Amino acid sequence: MLKTEIDPYRLSRRGFLNAAALGAASIAVSACSTTSSTPPPVEPPPTYEEPPLGDYATMYGPISDSGFELPAIPIKKMDPQFLRQIVPDPTGQRPGTIIVDTTNHFLYLVREGGQAIRYGVGLGRAGFEWSGDAVVQWKQKWPKWTPPDEMVARQPELEQYSAKNGGMPGGLKNPLGARALYLFHDNVDTLYRLHGSPEWNSIGKSVSSGCVRLINQDIIDLYDRVPSKSPVVVTSDISQPMVASANRRAIPIDGGVPDGSVLLGPVN
Repeated sequence: MLKTEIDPYRLSRRGFLNAAALGAASIAVSACSTTSSTPPPVEPPPTYEEPPLGDYATMYGPISDSGFELPAIPIKKMDPQFLRQIVPDPTGQRPGTIIVDTTNHFLYLVREGGQAIRYGVGLGRAGFEWSGDAVVQWKQKWPKWTPPDEMVARQPELEQYSAKNGGMPGGLKNPLGARALYLFHDNVDTLYRLHGSPEWNSIGKSVSSGCVRLINQDIIDLYDRVPSKSPVVVTSDISQPMVASANRRAIPIDGGVPDGSVLLGPVN
């Protein structure tokens, strides 16, 4: 199984011994040398390394993540166009921008060099009712889900997960899946979410509830590729200038950003 978290500080025994030997040599040299006018080399700042794509068997295989076991996705049963892949960028947006194409059920993450990573998505009714630009202001692993009061009123069985009862903890049956990205516009929560789902067969389709759902393996990948506050464009036609609209009739998928979410950059 794949592990999604790797300890960057774990050293092999050989690496430790090599580091110790180098340290001892440095001490010996400094003890018998005179002061030099040559300044020490400047360490370059750490760089963000984009996760590799890998092959489909790896991308959609089983994952052990934060104590949860995600099953493999039966990719042979899916339309190949909705599998994660690198494509020529059709959006014209700057690198790092996320574009949701609600007509074709695609999500693009623009890369350098005129390319984009394309993911298939499923769109709930709420996913069609808002278009415009936003930023990923918050994100969370295995997010808690709190159904809004309107949803609880229509589905009394959800009362146990209401805000006053603390919501539904993250887990395999949580409607937000393995990850959630929370979109804000002008510091206001749009109630628009990019989130995971175990329902792989809903990708590429319009579904009854939710916002923009991705396969859990895909939302984990997207989450890891958004290291800082990222711009988002939601549109029904990527070939035309974006027109902002908000015609919300559907009930939002949740009641707001849960505690424990990661703030991506300052709130301007």
